[in-house]
Amino acid sequence: MLGIVLAAAAGVGLFTSIGTSQTSSSAPHAGGPVPTFSAQNLGPSGGSRVSVPASAGGASAGGASGGGAGVAGTPSVLLFFGNWCPSCHQELPPLAATVQHQVATRSPLARIRVVGVDSEDSTSSAKSFIQGSGVTFPVAYDPDVAITSGLFYFDGDPYAVFVRGDGTIDRIVRGAVLTPASFTADERALIPSGR
Repeated sequence: MLGIVLAAAAGVGLFTSIGTSQTSSSAPHAGGPVPTFSAQNLGPSGGSRVSVPASAGGASAGGASGGGAGVAGTPSVLLFFGNWCPSCHQELPPLAATVQHQVATRSPLARIRVVGVDSEDSTSSAKSFIQGSGVTFPVAYDPDVAITSGLFYFDGDPYAVFVRGDGTIDRIVRGAVLTPASFTADERALIPSGR
């Protein structure tokens, strides 16, 4: 009987440690690759789908257009949000206005692709929030959090993932801490010249 109990305990310990090491090693992190996904686009620009990384032919430069992130040499920002998220209602509109201003003024930062990921909303709720927040970039629809929680291991919104041109993650920002100034500074860090 004691042998069975010890064998069961060893099996549980092995199973738990394997699961833990796989989870921690596969969770996105600075220096690691951005996870790959494709989803319906609810945003006002881009094609019918948002893909990360995007194909070179399927996206154009600039924050206001383009289908995804990670096109060869093009840095990107992924913004995770949802209409259900109170912090997102405060954070997203000023960030969307910043992206729109960068594109309108032809700022060097307009070359950075910005892609939203809306989670846990109905289609109508997500579209209403996107429009009301002034979003002009593509937005991947993630109603079942397969992207937000499944691929990125995020436990809610908002999050921002800054991706270098080579497809590796430069920085992950958690929570409602992004201001237009900090967002712009993190974008500048993605451009090799810093301009």
